[in-house]
Amino acid sequence: MKPHPRDILLGAQAGAFSLPVCDHYSGVEARMKKSLQLQAEMTAEFGTCVFDVTLDCEDGAPVGGEADHAALVTQLALDAPRQARVAVRVHPVDHVHFQADVARIVGTAGHRLCHVMVPKVESVADVQRAADALDAAGARTLPLQVLIESPAAVHRAFDIVAHPRVQSLSFGLMDFVSAHGGAIPAEGMGVAGQFAHPLVLRAKLEIAAACHAHGKVPSHNVVTEFKDTAALSHAARLAADTLGYTRMWSIHPEQIRPILAAFAPSEPAIHNAAEIIERAAAADWAPVSFEGRLHDRASYRFYWQLLERAHQTGRALPAAVGRWFPESSPPR
Repeated sequence: MKPHPRDILLGAQAGAFSLPVCDHYSGVEARMKKSLQLQAEMTAEFGTCVFDVTLDCEDGAPVGGEADHAALVTQLALDAPRQARVAVRVHPVDHVHFQADVARIVGTAGHRLCHVMVPKVESVADVQRAADALDAAGARTLPLQVLIESPAAVHRAFDIVAHPRVQSLSFGLMDFVSAHGGAIPAEGMGVAGQFAHPLVLRAKLEIAAACHAHGKVPSHNVVTEFKDTAALSHAARLAADTLGYTRMWSIHPEQIRPILAAFAPSEPAIHNAAEIIERAAAADWAPVSFEGRLHDRASYRFYWQLLERAHQTGRALPAAVGRWFPESSPPR
């Protein structure tokens, strides 16, 4: 059997395209259940899981009700369909309920989770503390995703994301702006301002650069104007096309499809990539010519990544390359 193109072309960068492009957060019981139902429906529609569902214990748990909420999240993870991609956001590592979250949820339902999100990470030491907690709960191979929310954490982004347990790095926009003591105006948290203010834009670029340097997934922050579909779509396209993000948060079901559309390659781009990759495979990855241009492994890597993105956004793939994505099927 010939090697898979992913193994030949991506190498250390394979992880950057290994996750659905949308990570959907919910913390209220009814919304968590609806999110899992919607995930199952859209998986059937697209032929692949196009978004993760992250059950939220940090913002979702009422003060004083953390243990009950953790028990609820544990049961929801256990009851989720076998093919579901379910994650949990626990409390920060210095929070009084962090250890209890991990012990209960990961210790009982870790085998059903795709990752654990840890917020307010400040250093590599925080990552290691979280990894140790997962290990103690019997989940030694469960990936960590981390959220950095302060200027100091952004400064340490390259070191944080280099930790072997870290799969993805996310940006906590509102906490980051607040951490500047009023030096960044409120507009820096809005759709327009977060792409214009130099300090916010620099932080986003640092996170994306750090992730790509280590083959990890940069995940763009949430857009709070969830009823403004046009603004969300614009933000998602900027994140994907200008800042190098390969994943984005959602906090409302109506944000999921615009995020998928913004991160998806165009149909002509998909077909060109499929043609180039098929010719390359037929030539055993030696250089080939396509439409008057020479292509080799450097460009093959780019076009394979484009096909990976198409797959992760549920786009139909041409039959010539569909054999490498056996779980894919055209949208109905």
